[in-house]
Amino acid sequence: MQLIAPPTRVTNRSGQRVPIDIGKIRAVITQACLNLAVDPLALELDARLHFSEGMATSSIQDILVRVANEKVSEEAPDWTYVAARLLLHDWYEETQRVHPVAAYHDYPALVRRLVDDGRYNSRLLTEYSTEELGHMGQALRPDRDLLFNYPGLKHLRDRYALHTAENEEAELPQHIFMGIAAFLGLAEEPRGRVDWVLKFYHVLSRLQITMATPTFAHARSPQGQLSSCFVDTLDDSLPGIFDSLHTFAEISQNGGGMGVYLGHLRSMGSTARSYRGVGSGVIPWVRLFNDTAVSVNQLGQRAGAVSLWLDIWHKDIVDFFDVKSNNGDERRKARDIFPGVTIPDYFYHCVERDALWYLFDPHEVELIMGFNLEDSWGEEWDRRYQACIEQADLSRIALPALEVMALLLRSLYETGSPFVFHRDTVNRANPNKHAGMVYSSNLCTEIAQNQSSTRRTVHTFEGDTIRTEHAAGDMVVCNLSSINLGRTNTPELLAQVIPIQVRMLDNVITLNHLPVPEAVRTNLRYRAIGIGISGYHQHLVQKGIAWESDEHLRYSDELFELINYTAIAASSDLATERGSYQLFAGSDWDTGEYFTSRRYISDQWKELRERVHAQGMRHGYLMAIAPTGSTSVIAGSTAGIDPVFEAVYTEEKKGFVIRQVAPGLTPANRLLYQGAHRVDQQWSIRAAAVRQRHLDQSQSFNLYASADLDESAFLNLYYQAWKQGLKNVYYFRNMTEEAGDQAAAPAYDSCESCQA
Repeated sequence: MQLIAPPTRVTNRSGQRVPIDIGKIRAVITQACLNLAVDPLALELDARLHFSEGMATSSIQDILVRVANEKVSEEAPDWTYVAARLLLHDWYEETQRVHPVAAYHDYPALVRRLVDDGRYNSRLLTEYSTEELGHMGQALRPDRDLLFNYPGLKHLRDRYALHTAENEEAELPQHIFMGIAAFLGLAEEPRGRVDWVLKFYHVLSRLQITMATPTFAHARSPQGQLSSCFVDTLDDSLPGIFDSLHTFAEISQNGGGMGVYLGHLRSMGSTARSYRGVGSGVIPWVRLFNDTAVSVNQLGQRAGAVSLWLDIWHKDIVDFFDVKSNNGDERRKARDIFPGVTIPDYFYHCVERDALWYLFDPHEVELIMGFNLEDSWGEEWDRRYQACIEQADLSRIALPALEVMALLLRSLYETGSPFVFHRDTVNRANPNKHAGMVYSSNLCTEIAQNQSSTRRTVHTFEGDTIRTEHAAGDMVVCNLSSINLGRTNTPELLAQVIPIQVRMLDNVITLNHLPVPEAVRTNLRYRAIGIGISGYHQHLVQKGIAWESDEHLRYSDELFELINYTAIAASSDLATERGSYQLFAGSDWDTGEYFTSRRYISDQWKELRERVHAQGMRHGYLMAIAPTGSTSVIAGSTAGIDPVFEAVYTEEKKGFVIRQVAPGLTPANRLLYQGAHRVDQQWSIRAAAVRQRHLDQSQSFNLYASADLDESAFLNLYYQAWKQGLKNVYYFRNMTEEAGDQAAAPAYDSCESCQA
């Protein structure tokens, strides 16, 4: 075969013209293709088409990576690993060139350099000896760099690897994992600490679990903000609103996202300072949160992200549905927030009966009725709502419930939101209902924990100093990690990995540097964590299980019961070592109601119930399945609990097309990788309902639409989600055309800070 003549000279990294070394290029290609089902000669031939006289040597490597990535296909999926190895070669060379101590052979020197450079937390030097750091360095496994596919390795390098002050490469992949492990190990007792560090390192470097984006990014750095997002409950007062805006700005500046419950706020036309009809309503405050999200970004990496939640009985709900639409007054739009609606059971009963639905002003309800409607749930809420309907002195807006539902569906179809939160379902299953209630959720809808407002109480003066005191509420903190079911795929592996994961998340709480004191207080009161999963569809395919099958439902029930049992046992055992969370006494964990309500009646479960009562629980909340849209890319797994978008698709990132192939795709399992918009969504709802029994919190559950979805079927999706016991629905993913085999991935809004 005749090869295309290459250029004779290239420009090296020092700017000198030197003869091109085809032998070296061929050796790099051969090494990258070793033991993979690809033809290295095909890569060399196609890459040469892009070579030019005098080109930079760094450009040669870029061309090889791009060409290898473009060759990824259903018939030749291994090209993604070729592209990853070529990228890895460049990463090694660049790191070694600008920062020689970054090589894998001298870990203590790397830590010293990055501490001196202000990139690593100084505690890694002061609390670990050189000997201990050397032991960590000896445990590094460079061969695990080969586990990454191309999108995963590129994402890890671009988003999570730390750089020097001069923006030079500072870490290689295994350094990232060891740095996270070493930082989390600081919460361990000095005796045996390194052993725990190595256990943490191994579950991370084998890609058996992933940590949430802030933990991946900041564990080992001086910032130390490790939590994904926070949930605040807005007080209906000017100080309360602006305090919450300030809190959101602080959190965003420190790399977190936020969910905010707005249901206490008075509606438009309400009374303000005894003047009737002057209240501006919810929408102006929504716009302020929108502008704060745009103005205060997350550590310069991405725009601020906030979800705002309103009750479906609030007088401003119709305007709220329209904040992201393209219709209406632009001054009442907020396109950079993520709206969510909380819905009680009673609303769906009204939809069933085609009854009227009444909208009220929370402030007026409080003044006339003497209670806050939003501060109750279940039968108590039903009684209060009925009392409001019967109270003639209360103003209200009456609309057919079906009309309100139609307005909600229109917004969902046009914008993918609002997110939907079933407040009665959530609060019935809340294991800490003895200590509060759940009003709303976070950015990704998987969190369901007790909330309450922080209220400013008094100003005090000491000389020239003014101090403001607050009555602290519960500000929810999301501490997340996900099991990669693509690799942690047996009961034995789950039993090994989950206790380590639980301990790592507990250490996240201990070591976290949170930007607001209310969050610190709540974090310590509940020590809430969220264990989730990625690679769910991948795992089903590995087991030969079709998505649309009763076998799927049976297996999912068994799998998540096992995961939940293992997590509860690990948390309870950790409580014997470190103590229970502060509010354990009287919780459903303590009384056993948690186990009874979920029908855990086997002898094994009864034994665990007794053990929990005797030992306690380290964590008030345990299970929450996040989207993992970012970290599942690193793990090379399918995202969260979603079906794959398509078995093969393309994704454009900053003008660079990345080819994606479903993990482990073969002709034999091709039909099992049914695309998300092709799946019968009723099967997805049933599977989510089966999982929900085993989750004390919730799951980021999306609905996908095909082109032939009609209005009746659309309504039925949300009705069935409520009827079958789902706590929430995240995005509605609308597709107007069925995707083909070479489809392009849709650009959906999502919260990267929340992804585990």
